[in-house]
Amino acid sequence: MKFAWKNRSFLPWLAAVGILPASMLAAMVIGAFDIPVTTVLESVWERLTAAGTSPLSQAMEITLYQIRLPRILMVVLVGMSLAGSGAVLQAVFRNPLVDPFILGISSGAAMGAALSLAFFPQVPVQITAFGFGLAAVSLALFLSGTHSEKEIIGLILAGIVVSSFFSAGLSIIQFLVDPDRLGSIVFWLMGGFTMASWKLVGTAAPLMLPGIGLLLMFSFRLNVLSLGEEEAQSLGLSARRYRIALIVIASLLTASAVSVCGIIGWVGLIVPHMARLLVGPEHRRLVPFAVLLGGIFMLWADNLARGFTDYEIPVGIITSLFGAPLFMVLLKQGKEHWVN
Repeated sequence: MKFAWKNRSFLPWLAAVGILPASMLAAMVIGAFDIPVTTVLESVWERLTAAGTSPLSQAMEITLYQIRLPRILMVVLVGMSLAGSGAVLQAVFRNPLVDPFILGISSGAAMGAALSLAFFPQVPVQITAFGFGLAAVSLALFLSGTHSEKEIIGLILAGIVVSSFFSAGLSIIQFLVDPDRLGSIVFWLMGGFTMASWKLVGTAAPLMLPGIGLLLMFSFRLNVLSLGEEEAQSLGLSARRYRIALIVIASLLTASAVSVCGIIGWVGLIVPHMARLLVGPEHRRLVPFAVLLGGIFMLWADNLARGFTDYEIPVGIITSLFGAPLFMVLLKQGKEHWVN
């Protein structure tokens, strides 16, 4: 009790753990087709107890369990993946301005998705986006030539070059594509969860859940990596091996997220900063809290996207609209919490 009540370090965790299910409940209720909160709670209870009766009509049943619930799970997985990847990469690169798209993943995935939508509609968008996203990361790692701390700037520059290359390819595709298909490409690039389904959840979860678990497992190593390569080696840690492993895991998570929902920016940049302000820079607390906060942040961005107007706004627009001013506030107030 002395530890808990004196420094109150448990309060952010307690709040986040309570807010996440509340946010999921709000996501079940919010939408063009209103379902009362009491009806949702009663339906969930009936499902858990297998009572065999349901307070929902057939339309409500389909809306809640076949449309909203898989979307909610997908939103939470994507938010956790992007926020966790951002927190880890900021520690690996020792730079608070790094986000999960630093190595060209977004531009590579965007070009892959555009190829599928424009010229190969028989190939699922998720496959091409995931494949090209990983290709972009692999090319950036190859171009950088080394992964030592002294040459980490080379990896960032390689990511910029790769991003520019794939962005040019995307522009060419948009220029050549049939105008009837251009709209679908632009809409995908804005980011959203309109394609969410149980099938897509079943495809993405086997990649995202182990990836998030690995980030949490190795989070304590980030404290040593943030000290510098020489200090890490003096403590018996192979800095290069862990750095490469964490970059690969974060890249896989980011590519998986982008492949199922398009490009949703700012989540992997601002959520780790928010977590750092709430629980401090110690990575054993920071990474899991950023993962938890990422799911909450993405849920409310999606809730706004679905409930703010009569039509659905792409989630990427919502995160950019709120992310930029929020980051300016964090930039002003949270410098002392950054990893130096």
